[in-house]
Amino acid sequence: MSVKKYVYLFEEGRADMKNLLGGKGANLAEMTNIGLPVPPGLIITTEACKEFYACDKKFPPGMEEQVREYIKVLEDKTGKRFGDPQNPLLVSVRSGAPISMPGMMDTVLNLGLNDATVQGLAATSGDDRFALDCYRRFLNMFGDVVLGIEHHKFERILEHAKQRKQVDYDNQLTAEDWQVVVEEYKKLIERETGEPFPQAPMEQLFRAIYAVFNSWNNDRAIVYRKINKIPDDLGTAVNVQVMVFGNLGNDCGTGVAFTRNPSTGENVLYGEYLINAQGEDVVAGIRTPQPIATLQQEMPAVYEQFVQTCQLLEKHYRNMQDIEFTIERGKLYMLQTRTGKRTAQAAIKIAVDMVQEGLISKEEAVLRVEPAQLDQLLHRRIDPKASLEVIAKGLPASPGAASGQVVFDADEAERLGKQGEKLILVRMETTPDDIHGIVAAQGILTSRGGMTSHAAVVARGMGKPCVCGCEALRIDYEREEFVVGQLVVKKGDIISIDGASGQVMLGQVPMIDPEISPEFQQLLSWADEIRAMGVRANADTPEDAAKAREFGAEGIGLTRTEHMFMAQDRLPIVQQMILAATPEERAQALDKLLPMQEGDFYGILKAMAGLPVTIRLLDPPLHEFLPNAEELAVEITRLRLTGGAEKEVRAKEDLLRKVRALSEFNPMLGHRGCRLGITFPEVYAMQARAIFQATARLVQEGVEVIPEVEIPLVIDVNELRLLKEMVSQVAAEVMEQFGVKFEYTVGTMIEVPRAALLADEVAREAEFFSFGTNDLTQTTLGFSRDDAEGKFMNDYLEKKILPENPFVVLDRKGVGKLMRMAVELGRQTRPDLLVGICGEHGGEPSSVEFCYEIGLNYVSCSPFRVPIARLAAAQATVKYGRR
Repeated sequence: MSVKKYVYLFEEGRADMKNLLGGKGANLAEMTNIGLPVPPGLIITTEACKEFYACDKKFPPGMEEQVREYIKVLEDKTGKRFGDPQNPLLVSVRSGAPISMPGMMDTVLNLGLNDATVQGLAATSGDDRFALDCYRRFLNMFGDVVLGIEHHKFERILEHAKQRKQVDYDNQLTAEDWQVVVEEYKKLIERETGEPFPQAPMEQLFRAIYAVFNSWNNDRAIVYRKINKIPDDLGTAVNVQVMVFGNLGNDCGTGVAFTRNPSTGENVLYGEYLINAQGEDVVAGIRTPQPIATLQQEMPAVYEQFVQTCQLLEKHYRNMQDIEFTIERGKLYMLQTRTGKRTAQAAIKIAVDMVQEGLISKEEAVLRVEPAQLDQLLHRRIDPKASLEVIAKGLPASPGAASGQVVFDADEAERLGKQGEKLILVRMETTPDDIHGIVAAQGILTSRGGMTSHAAVVARGMGKPCVCGCEALRIDYEREEFVVGQLVVKKGDIISIDGASGQVMLGQVPMIDPEISPEFQQLLSWADEIRAMGVRANADTPEDAAKAREFGAEGIGLTRTEHMFMAQDRLPIVQQMILAATPEERAQALDKLLPMQEGDFYGILKAMAGLPVTIRLLDPPLHEFLPNAEELAVEITRLRLTGGAEKEVRAKEDLLRKVRALSEFNPMLGHRGCRLGITFPEVYAMQARAIFQATARLVQEGVEVIPEVEIPLVIDVNELRLLKEMVSQVAAEVMEQFGVKFEYTVGTMIEVPRAALLADEVAREAEFFSFGTNDLTQTTLGFSRDDAEGKFMNDYLEKKILPENPFVVLDRKGVGKLMRMAVELGRQTRPDLLVGICGEHGGEPSSVEFCYEIGLNYVSCSPFRVPIARLAAAQATVKYGRR
């Protein structure tokens, strides 16, 4: 029986083998095969990781033998031997999932060093200090990421060494100093693990491989996958690569660069490097790195080669690249390339620029931008006119601005975030262990690290503002405070950060609405050319309607008329209408409401001139407009105890009786929606009259209006027939009264399963359907949204009973099946049936895609999500083709 191939040399792989070799491995293979200077190496496949878990965390049969065999190939390529005391081969070990994923095991460098091989490294490099520096780094990394010893314990030993010598930086310590640190590190490892540090290089290698596989299911990786909806069954590859050294002297260095600016998208090389440093030094923020442009002065030939390599990689991959490199004694080596993470602003600019440069098509540009990312550009920023108390300045690592109370601990940030607190997470530097705190915070502030530090990269990916390398901050974790000059800022104090300028300010700062860049407008115009599905907005006021139009809405898919009744000047009239003892009393209240409603509809229809406006008639239970029963009861008791007037007490008691009579056991399933129109037809008649009188006035003014009257919560065609007849009668009366003709349609909102199941019958009367997926989700799943999200939804998601929160992402299997059925049945009866969605799912990209897939004519969402829906609709058209 042949053994499965678990190990590939770089030259055996390709870029399209990402699922097997991981993103990092596939790109290393591709770079090798296009002739770039890549140190040789091998990749252990994601299949090996999956079988590792299937075999109860044991390596699959044959994998170890293949690793040993391929290590010999690397020995032959380099002329070095793994574990040879004279000329040792050293390797790095990195994780590499198919999707770039912070949270996996950190890199281990210099693997293969031990008490004997460190002497060989010293001899071959001619530098004892360099060899011992490499050894102490390896002991720290191996001890931390493989053996699980907390990093700060190594850091404490190093700090003591620097204090003894009275120096500030690692590179000021001598070989003798490093020898002492190495011995203390080994003692720490033995003390913490109960066994000496493993000296055998092959044992080191397999323990590191085990740790990479094991890290696939560590807490921070699981959190990241959950946030970014990455499947749990992909597994990770392991990359074992021959070491090259950036810390051999001043003709050496290491760096990280992006082929374009990942914050702004500007087409300039962007990155940082350190002279005489090893790979992790740049990202870890041990020393503040130099901008990549200064490399041109320090090493002009290397810089020129690097620029050409970056251009080659970007053209080859047709995307912005994130590159890691090392310079060893004047020779450039490429250690990694991958598609670079970028802000929404940068993603848009890069996509538009690449179309104009002829690298990609408009369709590819539209697919390059995550619709959800656009949210970052549709929120507020600091008002440039504001007077700011700037207390410090760091690097502008991720754009946007945020205010919140200072918190120093990721666990505390998570706890306070769940309580709804606004927070700024302040750290010396962040690590993957802080991921849950970064998720909970509004923004991140660090005193160390550069533009490519962990905090910067993760914050940019999440669209959170981040200021890094703010060296003026002196952070004291024990006191839970930071000091800037004479100013002490304690936990709980409010600060603001601006990730676009790097400024840190005391207190909360005023913000202004966002502006849409020319590139953003261009991308959205391409999306509009491509998409085959309409995008409307949910709007209840003329102001909302105007904002929706500004963001590109093609109409209104939902106007909730009940929101218009909640205004303080209207509520007493609404209560009078509800509590009326006779039809005459109710008519008096409705006569007062009619001109108010007419004014509402006039403003909205005028703001959306020439575009359709769906107006839903009154929906919620009547008791929602009345005083709270418990508060009334308390008020009555108070009046009786304090000798209140008998007349006032009796009036309150009468009101309480009526409130209790109208209150329902389950308001969601009670006397609401079209059921109100059936029992109180005069209410719906008043609303219809207000709609049509506003329409008639606008027609007389020469304004084109397209009203769509929506009957909510229908369960049977007979409800709709009855109410449609009434609406049509009112329309005819208004046309006669005003002497005008106008077009209108009457349709229904599909909110309960029975309406979806009987859609063929409902479509006999309905001229349009609009899915109210908020209630359709509740009635299909039998979940009250508030109860579910407040009590058990997290458990359902944690235990993977449901893949997503169905109130955020449309439940395709259940609710989606009903929607698909309703579309098909409705169009069997009425082939030209207009069908849309107006629940909150209408602005969620995955749900928008599903709506296109099942044939909806439009989606409708909040005004600020309209650009997201426009882009998502275009992506769905590219994916499924035009219908």
